[in-house]
Amino acid sequence: MSGFEACPPELVPVLSRGRHRSPRQGACFMELASYLAGERWSAYPACTHPLLAALARDVNDHTGDTGLARIAELVPSVIGLTGDDLHLDVRVALLCARVALPVAAASRQQIMAVSVLACERMLATLDGRPTGSLEELSRAALAQVPHAAQWARDFTARGFRDIPLTAQAFRQNSAPFIVHAAVEGIAQAYIPQPGQMLRDLLIGAIAECASQAGRDTGRGGPA
Repeated sequence: MSGFEACPPELVPVLSRGRHRSPRQGACFMELASYLAGERWSAYPACTHPLLAALARDVNDHTGDTGLARIAELVPSVIGLTGDDLHLDVRVALLCARVALPVAAASRQQIMAVSVLACERMLATLDGRPTGSLEELSRAALAQVPHAAQWARDFTARGFRDIPLTAQAFRQNSAPFIVHAAVEGIAQAYIPQPGQMLRDLLIGAIAECASQAGRDTGRGGPA
């Protein structure tokens, strides 16, 4: 059992796909988180970062019945992981794009490749890096799909670089789109165990949020 797994208390709602009007009907991942956190019953509780919560809901809804019990173990780990730093949004979105890029269908690989470049562009802005610089993990992910990577670079060269990418637009539109497209890409991929990959993706995102949240105090405030 990893550090992101815990046994929830007994007599809690059973995890299932979709939304539920009350705990008696079951719970999705984030509804169960709201229940355990003592918040009002909701799939959008305040105890978890909105993008991490969106990822958890998507993973929940694309996981088969046999896998739901295994992701239920992760619910306690998302409680309290929140913050205003845009690094949280960028890191979660970038992780999702990197993971989905090599396994998604060819048409979706192009979207994921552009998503990797968009996230890196946002990180460069936040961290004061040169525009166009990429982290090693992003370079490695793009190298696995050279045709999609070249298409993405050509697309950005045709004017994408000149389009302003504001923090608000990234948080409200780009990041949720990237996360949803990545989860769908993995769920529909021709791979042996997409459910396991989705669970591992959620574990990785929880780790990213825990790491970034721990750095917030050193940044002097939200982006």
